[in-house]
Amino acid sequence: MKTKSKAKKGQSTKKTAKNNEIVSFFQQIHPLSIPAQQYLTENSGYIDVKKGKYLRSPIDNVETLYFIVRGLVRGFIRIEGQDITTWLNDEQNIVGSVRNLGLDIETEEYIQALEDTQLIAFSRASLDEMYERFHEANVIGRKILELYYRDADERAFLCRLPSAEKRLNRFTLTRPKLLGRVPLKYIASYLNMKLETLSRIRGKSAKS
Repeated sequence: MKTKSKAKKGQSTKKTAKNNEIVSFFQQIHPLSIPAQQYLTENSGYIDVKKGKYLRSPIDNVETLYFIVRGLVRGFIRIEGQDITTWLNDEQNIVGSVRNLGLDIETEEYIQALEDTQLIAFSRASLDEMYERFHEANVIGRKILELYYRDADERAFLCRLPSAEKRLNRFTLTRPKLLGRVPLKYIASYLNMKLETLSRIRGKSAKS
């Protein structure tokens, strides 16, 4: 069963003979048989998303996972007109709306490209079929879920730190590549602080 990705405004799609990046990523987690590699490449495709455009919004009802080949992506929810950044990810990460993964419900989450971004899209339906057909896919899926869980645990730990300064220090320690790349307003939102607070702490740290 081959999937067809419908491009939204600000997106373009293309199929290639070999989606080597996602195959290589999976192979690093656990070896894939040749038939599994072929299934993966035949049922996934590249998507190019312009900076600022959405990969998904709450009105979407097709579950899709994305492997980031190049670029930067954030997840956020919108409450009373205010955007709250819930996660940030760059290259070599699989992203998607985990909140409703496997559930027949809508999600409140948006996923937005923060740079011109290239991804490989893989539908949930294709993922389920891959689980059914290839044993090794279940091993890979479990290990990816472990990565998701560790990331979620880190976010939970981060948001419980008692001061804005400690949250920024933790973020700087654990996600140094994102500093200078992610706009400060999104980092401030992710760390549950005002942009002015973030700027003040950074200024204080620079002086010291």
